[in-house]
Parts: sequence; C-alpha cells; structure tokens
Amino acid sequence: MSREQRGPNEKLGAVLALAGISNAGLARRVNDLGAQRGLTLRYDKTSVARWVSKGMVPQGAAPHLIAAAIGQKLGRPVPLHEIGLADADPAPEVGLAFPRDVGQAVKSATELYRLDLAGRRAGSGGIWQSLAGSFAVSAYATPASRWLITPADSSVAREVNPADGSGAPLKVGHSDVRKLREAAEDARRWDSKYGGGDWRSSMVPECLRVEAAPLLLGAYSDDVGRSLFGAAAELTRLAGWMAFDTGQQEAAQRYYIQALRLARAAADVPLGGYVLASMSLQATYRGFGDEGVDLAQAALERNRGLATARTLSFFRLVEARAHARAGDAQAAGAALKSAESWLERSRPGDSDPTWLGFYSYDRFAADAAECYRDLKAPRQVRRFTEQALSRPTEEFVRSHGLRLVVSAVAELESGNLDAACEQGVRAVEVAGRISSARTTEYVKDLLHRLEPYGDEPRVVELRERARPLLMTTA
Repeated sequence: MSREQRGPNEKLGAVLALAGISNAGLARRVNDLGAQRGLTLRYDKTSVARWVSKGMVPQGAAPHLIAAAIGQKLGRPVPLHEIGLADADPAPEVGLAFPRDVGQAVKSATELYRLDLAGRRAGSGGIWQSLAGSFAVSAYATPASRWLITPADSSVAREVNPADGSGAPLKVGHSDVRKLREAAEDARRWDSKYGGGDWRSSMVPECLRVEAAPLLLGAYSDDVGRSLFGAAAELTRLAGWMAFDTGQQEAAQRYYIQALRLARAAADVPLGGYVLASMSLQATYRGFGDEGVDLAQAALERNRGLATARTLSFFRLVEARAHARAGDAQAAGAALKSAESWLERSRPGDSDPTWLGFYSYDRFAADAAECYRDLKAPRQVRRFTEQALSRPTEEFVRSHGLRLVVSAVAELESGNLDAACEQGVRAVEVAGRISSARTTEYVKDLLHRLEPYGDEPRVVELRERARPLLMTTA
C-alpha cells in the first residue's frame, strides 16, 4: 500500500543517483532486507518509479528499508528526511545523536528507551524490524571524536521546573542509583549464563524505560547526577551488548552511542572506553576491522594513566581482535603481547571496575585464539583454546560455547576431523542451553567449513544434532 505526496519525490531521486542505484536495484535490495525480517515484499522497478516520479509513500516498514538499502550502498546512515520520507516515521533517527548539551543528551537517551521494543524479540513489526540492516559503522565517527575531545561534561546537576506542567520534580538520590547498579549486575550475570536473548536478560530495555528514564528526567545534584549517568550508561551498554548478541545490530549501535554519551556525562573515562571497546567488537564482528582498530585505540588513548592495568589489557585485547580481522598479523601480535603484559601487571587489590569482572586470563586466551583463527594459524588457536577451556565455566556458559566452536575450527584446519566434530557436538549442546544468535552463527560457520566432508558419518551426526538449534533461528 502507498499514499500520495504532492508532486515528485526529488530528494529520493537525487540520493538514488548519488548512490548509483537503479530502480530495479533498489526494489531488489528492499525486498531482500524485508526477507531478512520475515517480510514478504514484491516491489519492482515500477514501484520505485512511482515513489520517485509520483511521490507515492510506501506504508509499513518500507520507508525504513529504503533508507537502510541506500545507506548500505553509501556506507552511512540515511535519515528519512534526506530521501523525502520523513513523514513516514521519525523513530529510526532516535539514538544516533551524540548531543553536546547534557539536557539534549538526556532527551536523546530517554527517547531511545521509550521506543516500542516488541519487535526486537518477537519479530512482530516493532521498531527494530523497521530498522532492518541499517547498521553503519560510520555512525560511530562523531560520537568517538566528540568523546575524545571532551570526555567529561562540566556539570550535570538538573533542576525541574513544576511550572512546565510536569508536576513536582522527582528528587533522585544515591539509593535510586544503587538500584540501577544492582539491576546492571544481575543483568550481566544472566547475560553471561543464558545469552542476550534470555527473557531475564531482555528485561534490561524495560528497566531503562521504566526505571532509568524517570530518574534521568528528575532533579539531582551534580554528585548524584554523575553516579546516575554512570549507572544508566552501564545498563544502556548492556542493552546494546544483548542486542548485539541476539543479532540486532542496528539496535545495539543506538544503545552504544547513547551509553557513550551517558558515560561522558558521568565523567567516567574508563566506562567510556569500555563502551568504545564494545563498539569496536561490533565493528570487527561485522567485518570492519580498520574501524574496529580506531575505536579500540580511542578507548585506550584517553585511559592512559587513568584506567587499571586489567582495563588497559582488555582494551589492547580488543584492538588485537580488530587487527586480526583486518589481516595485520604483526599489529595483532604486538597488541596481544601488550594485553598479556598489562594483565600480568594487574593485582587482586587493584580498583578494577565491577563491569570488568568477566575478564581474566581465560578470556584473554579465548580472544587470542579467535585472533589466530582469523589469521589462519591453527597451531596457535589450539594452544590458546586449550588454556581458555582449562577451567570450569558455569558462570560464563556462552563464552564456553564460543570457545568450543573456535577449538573445533582449529582442529578441522589441522586435519583432525574427529576432534573437530567432537568439539562441535559439545558446542551444539551448549548453544542449545542459551539464547544467543552470535553463538548460533559460530555453529553455522563451523558447519559451513565442514561441507566438504558432508558425507562423513561424524559430520552427518553433528549436522543432525544442530538441526533443532538452527530451526529455532531460521
């Protein structure tokens, strides 16, 4: 269905020309993006011609898919107003801004929290379904540069004027902030054990909407405000990480941007670095190794002399992951060596942030193994994976599953099909106990690598064991 505009949509025509996309090409891209979200669309070159020449506006998710399709070709986000479709729904713009003003930062974050997130988990037409495929690594450029230039706001004290019709202001105290921090701690634990798609983990966006948003819009002193912004930043980063783990890259990107802005308001430079490291991991996972390096180095640069040794180690480890994905073995090796050196300098009495509780030598070894997997060095993968799998993992179930898949790939590349299938079976068993699209993607990658051995009984058995897991994510 479409509705009429007045006259041709010259903006859409101009951007299509700029991107070098034909009418048929755009129709195909929109249909493909819709299919990724379970939508059956049948647009063709005539449909696009009507959008451009007659100004017809397609209904539902189509305007956002059009923007996403063009954005993919241009390599940057494309807002709806740029293509003359701003009247369709302004929601996709929410969460991408990194305002200089603290008040505007509060508005930007709370607007994101209040979006309808139903489609994030159920695929029922919520806002994230409309944002199909709209991740663009270039959207991180402005947030990263503004954070590097000014990593802390001068004051965040907030007063609310009852005369504006909002009633008496909600006075926020440290006890309110403690509740948010407790929620963040609980969410971290559930996420590690059950995956970002577990219903307990997915309560984080609801907590942001119901608990964090009213507090951010309340009244608080500078001291309380700094703490509040820090707690909200932690929860927002967690929401981004869980979205990332469940395959909702576009949602994760928006949460990460807002988390970084809140960390700046908190004047918490290590936390800001942690958000940048999360952005880097996402960029690396999406295949943008060079941009991942930039984001990881931004995290490290501002934290020299501020963060603990273990924190700096983690940032260097994230940088190594990005170098490896970019194919730079020398830089990856140097970053890994630095990460290990910083980790060896850490001591139990160091004032490490609570959000870094997951990071130990096990995690270092696991990520080092993934670096060498990307660099196609199976012997090194096996060495580090053995170290990563050497300890119990009841608390970090998802990480254990990922490590098993990496181990299986290393065994396969070393010519050990039996060992690869054995580790693959163990990985499938772990993946079946959690809700993590990322873990499932690792399993799919392993099965793809095993295709040349598809008739082998061990491979057939593994594929059958994985079938229920793959069907739940189809």
